[in-house]
Amino acid sequence: MSDYPSRIICLTEESTELFYLLGEEWRIVGISAYTKRPPQAAQQKPKVSSFISANMEKIERLKPELIIGFSDIQAALAHKLIEKGYQVLITNQRSLKEIFEVMQLLSRIVSREEEGKKLIQSWQEKLRQIHEESQILIEKSGGRRVRVFFQEWDEPLISCIEWVGELIFICGGEDIFFSRGRKSASERIVTKEEVASHNPEIWLNSWCGKACDKEWITNEAKWQEVEAIRKNEIYEIESEIILQPGPALFLAGVERIRDIIHRYYKRYLIP
Repeated sequence: MSDYPSRIICLTEESTELFYLLGEEWRIVGISAYTKRPPQAAQQKPKVSSFISANMEKIERLKPELIIGFSDIQAALAHKLIEKGYQVLITNQRSLKEIFEVMQLLSRIVSREEEGKKLIQSWQEKLRQIHEESQILIEKSGGRRVRVFFQEWDEPLISCIEWVGELIFICGGEDIFFSRGRKSASERIVTKEEVASHNPEIWLNSWCGKACDKEWITNEAKWQEVEAIRKNEIYEIESEIILQPGPALFLAGVERIRDIIHRYYKRYLIP
């Protein structure tokens, strides 16, 4: 009998993508219906859950040895699964440091600790290089950072989770609400007046699974003098590459943020 679980259900996308990168996708017997990365997973694996609910009959038929999820939002679902006797691992990472720690843990769970370590080191090096490139632009622009608002939801108005604020910083920006608590969505609720008072120069959007309504932003009376609105510096980022605490952040999400912020420096701030 294997010392490592060979029948795993992934309730969120980031663990699925990591196991595929590690060549351990054969262990996955069920995934979330919201899984988009890697694209082949949706064709190859049974869908057993949304984000906060799951098909218990499907899960029972799949006989999982381990069920992996993410976030306190899945606490009720995890409770139901534990009551039914399943082995459940729910992580609650919020920072880049915590994301790397969880990826190392998941790599160890599927006997790929060294391979996971190499992936993490490559992504850390990528972040280091982007940070160095960003510092050059900051120096050329007189030492100031571009003010960035990342909108994660519309009603209520929610700013970005901690790891997104960290990526914005690495890319040369300043998340205008970074000093706030970043753990729960309730800690990240802001007002329209607060957004206006910070006057962001770039407006990033990822509305957690639904399309951004740009007109909702541009038609708001309180924001007509906001620089990002006046310059039309409003960008949508797919939630699967920025709101999932896993490989997608480093394979695609950070590059998207970098390209937007660096282009702003070159267009407006560097003589």
